[in-house]
Amino acid sequence: MPSSHVWPTQRLLPPDQSTYNAHQQEIHNLIASGPRGQVRGPLAVWLNRPGLAERAQSLGEYCRYDSSLEKRLSELAILTIAKVWKAEFEWFAHEPHALDAGVSESVVRAIKEGEEPAFEKQDEEVVYRFTLAAHLDRSVSDTLYNQAFDILGKDRLVDLVGLLGYYSLISLTINIFKISPPQGTPPSFS
Repeated sequence: MPSSHVWPTQRLLPPDQSTYNAHQQEIHNLIASGPRGQVRGPLAVWLNRPGLAERAQSLGEYCRYDSSLEKRLSELAILTIAKVWKAEFEWFAHEPHALDAGVSESVVRAIKEGEEPAFEKQDEEVVYRFTLAAHLDRSVSDTLYNQAFDILGKDRLVDLVGLLGYYSLISLTINIFKISPPQGTPPSFS
């Protein structure tokens, strides 16, 4: 697993908005006017390549806002991915969303501390276990797949796999370009 990251210097900064070309400005406006309401973190860095930013933000918008997964399950998976990748910015950005969506404080705390959460809901437990297996084992067992299919159904399972891929891209972007939470934010991972 990657080590914990809060970097003093970001490797690649977002382009200066005053120097945007037409495509960069178009995508910036698209992101800022959408459900995110702002352009920051990985999305801002992707604006160095507006074609990537355009397509990635579209996938991200689907995965986060339009998928068949309830927000509670999506945010649980996102926090699990952030922990696996030790993507500090991702944790910073999504911990409040997870709590607001109904993921219990005890589950959030356990994931953050690298402990096995005690789940009260079967769908949360299978999303957590599926997310961990997909990232740590690079696959899931037949037993886990069948359990996830039975609990989540086809649509939510397909959307979960898409979300896992998208937030792995987010985490790679955060870790490779050293995108930290705002200055003064305490590290989430030791």
